[in-house]
Amino acid sequence: MAKLRKASAYSKKRVTPYTRTSKKKGRAYIKTLPPQKIVKFVMGKGKNLSYILRIVADEKCQIRDNALESCRQFINKKLEKGLAGNYIFKVVPFPHHIQRENKMLTGAGSDRMQTGMQLSFGKTVGKAAILKKGSGIFHIEVANPKAVKLARESVKKIKSKLPCKIKILEEKR
Repeated sequence: MAKLRKASAYSKKRVTPYTRTSKKKGRAYIKTLPPQKIVKFVMGKGKNLSYILRIVADEKCQIRDNALESCRQFINKKLEKGLAGNYIFKVVPFPHHIQRENKMLTGAGSDRMQTGMQLSFGKTVGKAAILKKGSGIFHIEVANPKAVKLARESVKKIKSKLPCKIKILEEKR
């Protein structure tokens, strides 16, 4: 399996959304779409959930689908273990933006085999969600203050997996 570039190569860059594929394969710049890594967008079920936690981006960034998926798995596991299904957890952004990489060869004689910046469009390597400041990343609904504390702790642990600063906003219905 090919190794991914660091997220810093993509996350803070000013980017134009790159999402379109042509129905005719010959005309498309995007020949193949990378697979969707996020398995579920809505998890848990419950009634009388009076506390809402919204995790929002505090700056503009791109979040890769594999980062969203790893955060989803971690938070869902903690909530399921602590609250036994009495919660609702949603992943808000959908990764539409297709990321490309112009792979460069290294080693002796590689300059003879490579085109350099000619034909540097790149091949697709993954998907990302483009977020603006203040847009939601996760949405968690829980029943009581003890559950809010558990959800906050699990969100604080995933901060290092996300490429941007985040805020946790709490509301009571």
